[in-house]
Amino acid sequence: MKFIIVTGLSGAGKSQSMKFLEDLGFFCVDNMPPALLPKFGELCVQNQHMIRNVALVTDIRGGAFFDELLANLDQLEKAGVKYEILFLEASDETLIKRFKSTRRKHPLAEEGRIIKGIKLERIRLQEIKNKATNIIDTTNMIPAELKEEIEYLFVKGGKSEGLIINIVSFGFKYGIPLDADMVFDVRFLPNPYYIESLKRFSGNEEKVRNYVMQWPAAMEFLNKLLDMTEFLNPHFIKEGKSQLVIAIGCTGGRHRSVTIANLLANKLKENEHRVLIQHRDIEEESYR
Repeated sequence: MKFIIVTGLSGAGKSQSMKFLEDLGFFCVDNMPPALLPKFGELCVQNQHMIRNVALVTDIRGGAFFDELLANLDQLEKAGVKYEILFLEASDETLIKRFKSTRRKHPLAEEGRIIKGIKLERIRLQEIKNKATNIIDTTNMIPAELKEEIEYLFVKGGKSEGLIINIVSFGFKYGIPLDADMVFDVRFLPNPYYIESLKRFSGNEEKVRNYVMQWPAAMEFLNKLLDMTEFLNPHFIKEGKSQLVIAIGCTGGRHRSVTIANLLANKLKENEHRVLIQHRDIEEESYR
């Protein structure tokens, strides 16, 4: 029996994760008080013939009860219940945007200041994060990618070791992604924007990709970028990093950066890396 405890930052995707786990056949319980964990775990073990896989959320909404989570996990272990902890997190900027878009109040926010609530929550969750079996950073994830990652971890038997490589294409005119670990500028390549037959298309189209990659410098750059990523990957893992954000920018984030980002992602996937890709600014401009 799989017994998964889902926790993490408010707004990081715990509710979405529970929906996905439920779709995968897990018996799910939301907002469980930590004090009930040992008894609930024993009950599940006694009824394994009825309940094969269990997932539950326990988080900061439990108030003062949440501070007893570690002690209750010890009791769970003594009762012979084997469990995994899935910890969900995201950047401050992403969490603030999510709270503002839903108009919900952060459970620890004082006088509506979301950022104060987030910082306080990070402090209170640090111990349980250190104990987590799997950590997922949902900053650059869309729901479908989160679902894929959960299925990878809990159905396909994957492990969270190794980096999740996030590749983000962007336009410099709209600003550099704040969470980028490495930023690369491909504005040295000829711009398809000035080719009338290509202007309205994006780097997702073959005709644009062929134009960008016809220049020897484009392929040389792509190969060097791939080599550097492969070189850095084990060193980042050694330092305990779980997410790497590679930002690739051109002027508007529609042609050159999209092309290079797509090709880099494909090559990394061929090398069996876990890769997510986002084209942040591809729809920012109208090309009528």
